[in-house]
Amino acid sequence: MLPTHGRYDYTAWRGRQAYAWPNGTRLAVYLGVNLEHFAFGEGLGAELAPGGPQPDVLNFAWRDYGNRVGAWRLLDLMDELALPATVLLNSAMYEYAPELVAAHRARGDEIAGHGRTNSERQSVLPEPEERKLIAESTAAIARHEGKAPRGWLSPWIAESLATPDLLAEAGYAYTLNWCADDAPVWMRTRGGKLLAVPYPQEVNDIPAIVARKESAETFARMVVDDFEERLRQVRGDGQPQVMGIALHPYIVGQPHRLRALRRALAVIAQAREEIWITTAGAVFEHVAALPAGVVPGCPRAAAGGRPA
Repeated sequence: MLPTHGRYDYTAWRGRQAYAWPNGTRLAVYLGVNLEHFAFGEGLGAELAPGGPQPDVLNFAWRDYGNRVGAWRLLDLMDELALPATVLLNSAMYEYAPELVAAHRARGDEIAGHGRTNSERQSVLPEPEERKLIAESTAAIARHEGKAPRGWLSPWIAESLATPDLLAEAGYAYTLNWCADDAPVWMRTRGGKLLAVPYPQEVNDIPAIVARKESAETFARMVVDDFEERLRQVRGDGQPQVMGIALHPYIVGQPHRLRALRRALAVIAQAREEIWITTAGAVFEHVAALPAGVVPGCPRAAAGGRPA
């Protein structure tokens, strides 16, 4: 037998029990806006060009552009199209760019946990240190926002074998780490059940633009094609879907990419009467209110414990 994570049971897409999002819609769309801070002269970080010896000023400054400029232009775009966001927040942003976090707070955007900084991975930490990382990030958000976050995205989507357990034990209700489905899935943890809300690794500007070197136009076309195909599918089989769009201001906040992204997001905004434009947290709330057994993943009776 192959080793398995044991977090959820296999459920084929075809034959699942159908359900609807608010107002009878079948496609939920949310923007995942990553607000990230990076250490200078050390640690991890996406690269525009192959990095040289530290301090790698070129790549650090390119990433810092997102917090200083790109994120503000992305805010203007979301205001223009009346689009909410789930902000995936490094807690270090409260010290580095508090005005930016405050601007999202003023919009009513959801704030979700995204570690302390994107210069580190939690997957390489011993369990006590990983628990501390989650606790520190959570406490900072709770202190500034007046409530703890419900959702978590690990920096670099990095998990240890214990991460879902630690998240549930820390009070998290959903995770964005698992991109295994087009609809939410319940996961088993030793601290109770945890909802996996789809977060994209395809319609995501880092894999598309940084890793695959796609153009701004290609990424924008990817967003529209993904949206239009999903809309066609939900009209056909009636199965609800969640479409996330993962955005990093230092990438899509560049003017030439923002212009292409505006065209793509306008297509989605114009279809708002047929879809649910929402946040990841609102997706969780809706799923949590559904009758037991509607959403697949793990049997409700088994949700409290992880199999050996």
